[in-house]
Amino acid sequence: MTDSTTFRQASDLLWNTWQTGGRLADGLPEALRPASRKDGYAIQARLDARSGSPIFGWKIAATSTAGQKHIGVDGPLAGRILAERVHPNGATLSLTNNLMRVAECEFAFRMARTLLPRVGDFTRGEVLEAVASLHPAIEVPDSRYAAFEKVGAAQLAADNACAHDFLLGAPTLASWRGLDLVNFPVEARVNGGPPHRGTGANVLGDPVVALVWLANELSSLGIPLEAGQVVTTGTCVVPIPIAPGDEVLADFGEVGQMSVRFT
Repeated sequence: MTDSTTFRQASDLLWNTWQTGGRLADGLPEALRPASRKDGYAIQARLDARSGSPIFGWKIAATSTAGQKHIGVDGPLAGRILAERVHPNGATLSLTNNLMRVAECEFAFRMARTLLPRVGDFTRGEVLEAVASLHPAIEVPDSRYAAFEKVGAAQLAADNACAHDFLLGAPTLASWRGLDLVNFPVEARVNGGPPHRGTGANVLGDPVVALVWLANELSSLGIPLEAGQVVTTGTCVVPIPIAPGDEVLADFGEVGQMSVRFT
């Protein structure tokens, strides 16, 4: 599948499935399946025209071993964060029609200036110089596929890398550029229960490495990483199972705290 008509048809089907809370039992129909990650991203790109606001930012799926196992891939994928799916710290979210039912505790970066696509890769230093702030965040992903762990990377890219709901905390007041995010501890509790613990090392070895990966992934697709956009880098903690009635409290130490309730 390489033509714009089938890209549109695949996008229409995924979008309508998302909006109605449905599920595709066997992935996309054979005639609409992307043949590559590039085709999957081309389907995903049609979300730009569907959202009522400019794209809020980007998520990176599968930056940890646990995350890769959860969705059945062997490397990260980029997805769009839609402005209408962004919620404040402390929000209450519905889990109606959410199949995955997990919460993910993540470091997010807001960009200060745009990184335009180019031929060579961006370096770590170049990407960090373009960052404005660091934030604690919680992602609540989902997929439009009933068997999301079996459809493969190309179809997951088309499905917006399992993006769904996203909560962004306030920018940290800590001097974050001097923090060791690799070894930085993150802890979450559900309903005050036992802690779920992790570190930034679970995010491609370093959340900054994930951010740089995203900048270069977008550049390779001819997409700018724009000033003001937020990039959430992937879960520091093994995805936490959630159910209606749960409250998740996430502690990012001096970076900040997050909470979310589910109905």
